[in-house]
Amino acid sequence: MTGVPASTAGGTGRTPAPGGKLGAAAVNQASLWNIANILTMLRLVLVPGFVMLLLADGGYDPAMRAWAWAAFAVAMITDIFDGHLARTYNLVTDFGKIADPIADKAIMGAALICLSYLGDLPWWVTGVILFRELGITLMRFWVIRHGVIPASRGGKLKTLAQGTATGMYVLALTGPLATLRFWVMAIAVVLTVVTGIDYVRQAIVLRRQGLAARRASKDPAS
Repeated sequence: MTGVPASTAGGTGRTPAPGGKLGAAAVNQASLWNIANILTMLRLVLVPGFVMLLLADGGYDPAMRAWAWAAFAVAMITDIFDGHLARTYNLVTDFGKIADPIADKAIMGAALICLSYLGDLPWWVTGVILFRELGITLMRFWVIRHGVIPASRGGKLKTLAQGTATGMYVLALTGPLATLRFWVMAIAVVLTVVTGIDYVRQAIVLRRQGLAARRASKDPAS
């Protein structure tokens, strides 16, 4: 027995078709709780915990900063895996499209702002990185109707350099390692600026091509 009254199935005694509104709603709701989205949610939850650990005891407790680094590292690792899982296993959802970039920017932005607040990182470095990240994100939305700007190899290197450098600043490093993290951050800033300029170029080209294609489709002679 199905347990569904015949009247609800159009008098046929059959259950509603899986493609019905109730079935579709159930599928959409279930798809939200996939592994990729759960990892994204984990990153969002880690942000306030990371901030509290980094700023504990004035921000200069080596043990607390080590725990803060662990939280930051987990966030960076989940950033790598959630996108890969979503694309590989067809787990892409509207929630993931919105929440994933927000989670990425939230953990990195929180780390940079806290480090500058503590005096470990110059504010101009934080400003350059955050301006680039926010600007490129908004620009992607600006041109999305014309197409998607794919992540470049330089962009992936930029993300790796930013994560590595910021993680090194989160740790209470001294001596040669403190000097090394300065140069890693310098590389990250250079990659941030260079890849940002390249993304702007790609966005301009993509928009021009999209507008040209739209005009061509409206041209009666075509």
